[in-house]
Amino acid sequence: MIKYVQNLNNMKHFINLKDIPAKDLRKIISDAKRRKNKRKKMSTLEIDKGAPLKGKILIQMFEKASSRTRISFYLAIKQLGGGTLTLRSNELHLGQGGESIADTAKILSTYGDGFMLRTDSDQKIEDFKKYLSVPIINGLSPSSHPTQVLSDIFTVEEIMKEPISKLNVCWIGDTNNVLDSLIAASVKFSFKLSIGCPKKFEPGKEVRNWVKKNSRKIYIYNDPKKAVSGADVIFSDKVISLNDKVNKNKKIQQFKKFKIDNRLISFASKKSIFLHCLPRGDEVSDEVFLGKRSHVWQQALNRVHVQKSILLYCFGKLR
Repeated sequence: MIKYVQNLNNMKHFINLKDIPAKDLRKIISDAKRRKNKRKKMSTLEIDKGAPLKGKILIQMFEKASSRTRISFYLAIKQLGGGTLTLRSNELHLGQGGESIADTAKILSTYGDGFMLRTDSDQKIEDFKKYLSVPIINGLSPSSHPTQVLSDIFTVEEIMKEPISKLNVCWIGDTNNVLDSLIAASVKFSFKLSIGCPKKFEPGKEVRNWVKKNSRKIYIYNDPKKAVSGADVIFSDKVISLNDKVNKNKKIQQFKKFKIDNRLISFASKKSIFLHCLPRGDEVSDEVFLGKRSHVWQQALNRVHVQKSILLYCFGKLR
């Protein structure tokens, strides 16, 4: 049945962590914890008790390659009792340049209950938000990867068994959308964040000013040993991303001394853990990535649990 009327009262978007109240982010994490605990003896496609999103459909559109985001959102909506439809932009009139975002948004709002977009344009997400009458979730954009980082916060607290506000968090690598969201999270969850990267790859003024405006501070080091010193959690990401339009060999050389290996990790806390949003490249050694400190597979799986709670938040059904 085509849906002509949307209930907009409880609808919320999930685009950037910096725009979402800290209490709502904490509520999402708490809900994800409860839901994960209840699924311990359930099979992958078994539906959560009460099927809170029964009858709902999430439309996903990918303009960029995706493995974890695609699969985890599929499982998330299915476990909540709903369904998903996955589109590629080049299959639509929009991608072929024949239909406006406004008209596409109205069609999506007519057929779907929510829209998840993975895009190469921050502006496109804002344009869709303007015309959609259903919630939009940012599955990755050039300046933000909010679903990834909120899930990472969940994973850190699950492993370390204490609030992230009590931990020293470190990022070693390039400034990108994941780091931008991690910086936003450091403000929302009040944790110390140290960043290790070459001088020319430091976070930009806009991000730094936003942190300052919110009476917080991030610590930036061009020496990886200083950045990682005493860290409880070490985050990283691929130095050469999929659409990086740079001299790749030159960039790899610039990050050579920032490779995360056992020697660098030795400067961190003895209880430190390593997380990586994947896919990985040469920025981390096999000994670390496959070692005891690494929790990358648990991190990837937790995307499902947190995204379920994000969906409930967007649909106004988070309890």
